[in-house]
Amino acid sequence: MKLQERFLFLAQLEKENANKSFEYEAFSITADRKVRLRVDWAHSTGGHINWRERLICPDTNLNNRQRAGYHLFLSELHPYEQDKVYITEQASPFFDFLKKKVVSLTGSEFISVNSAPGAITSAGLRHEDFTNLSFKDNSLDKIISFDCLEHIPNYEAAIRESYRALKPGGRALFSFPFSANDTSTLVRAKVEENGQITHITEPEYHGDPLSSDGCLSYYTFGWDILDTFSLAGFKDVYAAVYWSDIFGYLGNEQIVFVAKK
Repeated sequence: MKLQERFLFLAQLEKENANKSFEYEAFSITADRKVRLRVDWAHSTGGHINWRERLICPDTNLNNRQRAGYHLFLSELHPYEQDKVYITEQASPFFDFLKKKVVSLTGSEFISVNSAPGAITSAGLRHEDFTNLSFKDNSLDKIISFDCLEHIPNYEAAIRESYRALKPGGRALFSFPFSANDTSTLVRAKVEENGQITHITEPEYHGDPLSSDGCLSYYTFGWDILDTFSLAGFKDVYAAVYWSDIFGYLGNEQIVFVAKK
């Protein structure tokens, strides 16, 4: 389906289902069968469906980006059964799903600045600071980080930590707010030396599974993020663009980044 055809296709779906829930039939990679994906107008903006967060699989309860994330994990990271995989989330439906698929999977959340790297809470959540991981050098085969990097003021350190912890030949899969039309990363907020946060643009908060306050986004990344990965040592970095009416990956084209050590 060509770009203009996609816009017309989505516009027609939104027109036919204005302000009401509906279903869209597609093949769910997470259910491994054709299903009727659930769509509603939750989190919609500007009179358009938030396609990225909807299109929920009835079998696995995973939305568009989560189903696609698993699809890309398989197609771009080429996991083996014995791989040691780290994902920068744990209190999420996607982690629960992936735990059933990956034998050696470690997930985590950022608990607090006072938590020790690798510490486990009474609720069973593991604390990790992406800029100071508890994993040994060259110990991981794969890293998955979805919508996390933009919440880290020193995101460069997180990318360097990913490189350090991965084995030679290891791969990492990242998604984050990205503007394909911009060469440079937009700094939305920054942390001053005294610890105070200065907002440069209108504050933008994303969902946080551990707090109803949400999590501040510091960046919308541009193409210079490729240089950051390269400077960290990654030898092969590329962007993967995806959209599919067959698999139910609708909305605007979505972009993820793959980095190989």
